[in-house]
Amino acid sequence: MGLKRNSKGELAEVTPLRTRKGSIYTKGSNEKFKISRSKFSNFLDCKRCFYLERVKGLKDPGMPGWSLNSAVDELLKKEFDELRKQKKPHPYVVKNNLKFIPFEHEKMDHWRNALTGGISFLDKNTNIEIHGGVDDIWLDEDKKELVVVDYKAQSSNVKVETEPYLSNIYHFGYKIQMDIYVYILRKMDFKVSDIAYFYVCNGEKSYDKFDDKLNFTTTLVPYKTDTSWIDDKIIEMKKTLDSDSVPEINKSCENCMYLNTGKDFI
Repeated sequence: MGLKRNSKGELAEVTPLRTRKGSIYTKGSNEKFKISRSKFSNFLDCKRCFYLERVKGLKDPGMPGWSLNSAVDELLKKEFDELRKQKKPHPYVVKNNLKFIPFEHEKMDHWRNALTGGISFLDKNTNIEIHGGVDDIWLDEDKKELVVVDYKAQSSNVKVETEPYLSNIYHFGYKIQMDIYVYILRKMDFKVSDIAYFYVCNGEKSYDKFDDKLNFTTTLVPYKTDTSWIDDKIIEMKKTLDSDSVPEINKSCENCMYLNTGKDFI
């Protein structure tokens, strides 16, 4: 949390409520309502915060962007797009004995833009549309299946290995993210592999000096996705949105406990 400033650097008044009608759910409505992959994850984390934001219109505090991570993502997309045009595998993929090439599709740029596009699926039972922006999709040339790939940039002194990476408590949300992407693509009638990959780029700190560059070590981390839980959670999310009462405080949620405790000091 911090102070809001305008483009001139002057302090500006914070508007705590959402003003865009499309982002606020109208209870009992049969109209299509869009939920992003990240907001779906928010629901899984805390129903109360999700309800306050989507139904009551309370905005989350803003956060600065992850500019270095975004730079890595952008450069990787350019790198793989060049190979996409050539229908060639990436050397690092070949090194890992995988017969994958970047998947070529006219909507690839649309699918990768979480803000204005993304992959999406409308659940007709609830009229909730789940959408999200993928980093990349590869094609398994042997099985003729799509393979979901997510770029991850980090900097750690610990070597990236599959089991520790996936069991890290801070990476639990990464796995949920992959489950949802695979689920959506299958609902879009694509044949999709159960195995997705995190393309982890680790910024090394062991070098003696900077020399105007960051050196990265790349590791492919396979993850066996599980989409079996998603249908039930969409139904549960719809019931939460239609509820007349705010869900109970989640005592494991820092936002809930901060807001609840704060009122006792006023």
